[in-house]
Amino acid sequence: MAEIEELSACEATLEMLRQAKEEGQETAFDRVEQQKGCAFGEAGSCCRICNMGPCRINPKKPEESRGVCGATMDTIVARNFARMVCGGASAHSDHGRAVAETLILAAKGEAKDYEIKDRIKLLEVAADLGVEVGDRDINDIALEVGERCLAMFGQQEGELAFAQRAPEPRKEIWRQLGVFPRGIDREVVELMHRTSIGVDQDYENILLACARTALADGWGGSMIGTELQDILFQTPVPLESKVNLGVLKEDEVNIIVHGHEPILSEMIVLAANLPEMQEKARSVGAKGINLAGICCTANEVLTRHGVPIAGNVLQQELALLTGAVEAMIVDVQCVYQGIGQIASCLHTDIITTSPKAKMPYARHIEFHEDRALDIAKEIVSAAIDNFPKRGKVRIPDVQESLIAGFNHEYINYMLGGRFRASYRPLNDGVIDGRIRGVVGVVGCNNPRVKHDDVHVRVVKELIANGCLVVMTGCAAQSVAKAGLMLPEVAREVCPQGLWEICEAVGIPPVLHCGSCVDNSRILIACTAMVHEGGLGDDISELPVAGCAPEWMSEKAISIGEYFVASGVYTVFGVKWPTMGSKNVTDFLFKKYGELFKNTWDFEPDPEKMVGKILSHIDSKREALGIMAKRERVLFDMAMRRELEI
Repeated sequence: MAEIEELSACEATLEMLRQAKEEGQETAFDRVEQQKGCAFGEAGSCCRICNMGPCRINPKKPEESRGVCGATMDTIVARNFARMVCGGASAHSDHGRAVAETLILAAKGEAKDYEIKDRIKLLEVAADLGVEVGDRDINDIALEVGERCLAMFGQQEGELAFAQRAPEPRKEIWRQLGVFPRGIDREVVELMHRTSIGVDQDYENILLACARTALADGWGGSMIGTELQDILFQTPVPLESKVNLGVLKEDEVNIIVHGHEPILSEMIVLAANLPEMQEKARSVGAKGINLAGICCTANEVLTRHGVPIAGNVLQQELALLTGAVEAMIVDVQCVYQGIGQIASCLHTDIITTSPKAKMPYARHIEFHEDRALDIAKEIVSAAIDNFPKRGKVRIPDVQESLIAGFNHEYINYMLGGRFRASYRPLNDGVIDGRIRGVVGVVGCNNPRVKHDDVHVRVVKELIANGCLVVMTGCAAQSVAKAGLMLPEVAREVCPQGLWEICEAVGIPPVLHCGSCVDNSRILIACTAMVHEGGLGDDISELPVAGCAPEWMSEKAISIGEYFVASGVYTVFGVKWPTMGSKNVTDFLFKKYGELFKNTWDFEPDPEKMVGKILSHIDSKREALGIMAKRERVLFDMAMRRELEI
């Protein structure tokens, strides 16, 4: 292992890595050192889609070789990029499908432990989908909403309903390019077909199909997941909680939920708080049950219940090494197989719950929505039974407070109140120059860079330069651990204009907006800024940008692709998967700018990444004619009377 201090910017992580080294336990931080990387794989120039290969094209001499079938470097790299988009879109969209199916079961009364918790959101979504409301029963409305959302997966023709929310100029771009998504499953299947042996061999055509598939994720599968989760589990509102490994408790039963789908974790929260479960915990010598989260499930239960976050994706093994976790309950996505190996040396149970996701060294208790609470009680009970089996416990005394739970609806409310909810103050803040721009910082952690460090450095620089930052996923958890998600830090780290707005509204300069499927919230917020007026007619004209400084998952590629196709300049760090082909990379980094009015970019250095983002934002401000700070006008009574309400 490299020098431990160079592996993470998080003190709790460093403490547990030292312990892992002492005990001879292997983690992702060790394994990344063993995997030195493959030059062909990093360049995207290795093809394994048929049994004539693998075929590898030398990135330094791409013109001198081809695959057995004759595929060029451009074709191979484009296919590999496309399949990453497919993988990411499939993960997000299958999550959305599960939520739609659960809403339907709840509306029919077949999943008795779920109910409609946000009726206002249900009616808003119903209106967007053209569902008749009238005096119908709320469950009838929910059933039709669920069925219409589920139908988007198998839809074969036409245009996805949620994509109609995008600004008109953006939709016209999609139509002209032939990339307006039709059905979610159709786009994934078609792109997989295009990239199989002997089908689409025009890299430009493949990359346009990538955009359509990713849009089916962002404006389809992910948006369905976010919207229907709000209906079932309540739209989040800002609340205070804690983050980092220090949230684990030595004298309580510690249960960690990890994965992505809140269908499971919502029931675990409910079961863990039942008096009978608390009493059982006390009967085995614990003071109670302490629930905490890892990864995006953590973000889901945090933003709706205030459940503390134990850590982000690279801390999942380290949480177990504290010896204080009775059970880690997992469903799908980002669950490392390594946790099973570590748990086998401890008293901890890894409990898998999805038929899609089993693993060695784990106990499987399959979760079914029609018996949700009963199964959740069984899982919590199994965790309690492990408490007396504990060995040595070592919990880092490191945690930080954060405010989380921001979204389009609450931003609208907090800027204008109940009767004048509006994005006007946000747009005016940008126009006036008090807010330089808005940046979405999203994505995962990657042990090939210093854990948390790049996220924190990028965000600190952005807010120091007057940008309001919105975050999701493990990236949000990294920055929360650094204390940047508290309103009181604005005056310390932001220029005057930004901290004045933060203090006036009562928000931190970095807004936690949820899990990775909740990037769809950012799309809706960008659209709301366009509709409010004063900042252009399309998302591409806004002084906004996106970045994923420590990305690792195919899901991040799908997210980035749908942001770019929606008109948002997007920069990724770590490594870029198309560097083997100059043509493919230029098409994504340059030609996309002509087609979608904004492009991809790549920059592993955090300072340079921030420089590129600020340069882009300033170019958009200049194009809008708002580079100069607008004079602030104090309204007299006559001017106030002229204001329209």
